[in-house]
Amino acid sequence: MTKAKPKRTYKDSVFADLFGADKSAKSNFISLYNALHGTELPLDCELRHIRLEQILYMNFYNDVSFLVDNKVIVLAEHQSTVNENMPFRFLEYVVRLYEQLQNPRDKYLRRLVKIPTPEFYVFYNGEEDYPERKILKLSDAFMEVASQSQLELTVEVININPNKADTIVYKCKPLEEYSLFVDTVKKHLKLDREKGFEKAVQECINSDILREYLERKSREVMNMLLAEYDYATDIAVQREESEAIGLEKGLSQGAYQNKVETATVMKSMNYSFDDIHKITGLSEAEITKL
Repeated sequence: MTKAKPKRTYKDSVFADLFGADKSAKSNFISLYNALHGTELPLDCELRHIRLEQILYMNFYNDVSFLVDNKVIVLAEHQSTVNENMPFRFLEYVVRLYEQLQNPRDKYLRRLVKIPTPEFYVFYNGEEDYPERKILKLSDAFMEVASQSQLELTVEVININPNKADTIVYKCKPLEEYSLFVDTVKKHLKLDREKGFEKAVQECINSDILREYLERKSREVMNMLLAEYDYATDIAVQREESEAIGLEKGLSQGAYQNKVETATVMKSMNYSFDDIHKITGLSEAEITKL
C-alpha cells in the first residue's frame, strides 16, 4: 500500500506579495492596472483586495484579486508550462468571488443587478518559448464547436520574460523589475542550487532591482522563493505521475479492446464459450454481451 504523502501548505509567492499583500502592493497594482488599461488611476483611488484561498493553485497562493474601477481584476503568475485549462479554473474562481461580493438575495430580485466586470490575466515567465501575448478561451475546451458560444471566458496570457516581454512590462516599473528579479533568480539557481536565492537577492539589491522591497524583506523573500520552487517541483512530479497513470490506463484499455475484438470474431465463428474464455480471458457475462 502506497504511503500517503504529507500535505504541504505553502505561503504567498513573491508575485502575490509584491502586488497583493506588501505595503507597496497598492501602488504596484495601480501601476500595473494603468499599464494594462492605458489609464491614470490615482494612488488614492478606492481599491478593495479580495481573495479566495486555495482555489487556483490548491495549496499555493499565487493569485491576486482586486475590486477597482467597477472591475474584478484577477492576476496569476506562471513559472512553468502555461496550463491551457486556466479559463476553466478562472471560471471556478470568479463564481466564488461573486458569491463573496454580492448579496445572496440579489439574484432573486426582478430588477437587473449589476456586477463588476471581470478581467483575467496570467503573467508568464517560464523558460519555454511562448508568444508575447496570447488569449485562452473557455470555449476552446467545449466538446461541440458552436458558431457563437453561450458561455465564454477569456484569459490574457502576457509574457514577462526580459528577452520576449510584452510592451506592457515596460509601462509598469514594478512588473519590469519583478521580471528582471525572476530572471536573476533563474540564472543564479543554475549556477548554485544551494546559495542561488541569496546571491540573486543580493545582485538585485546591488543593481537597484526591487531594491527597497528586497532590503526590507530579503529573508521573507528567500523563504517564499524556497516554497515557490519546492512547489514547482511537486507539480512537475505530480504531472509526470498523472501522465504515467494515463498511459498505463490507455494501454490497459487498448489490451481489453483487443480481447473484445478477438472474442467477437471467435463468437461469429461459433467457438464455444470455454474456448473464447481460455484464449481471451473474458468472463462468460462479457462474452454474452458481444
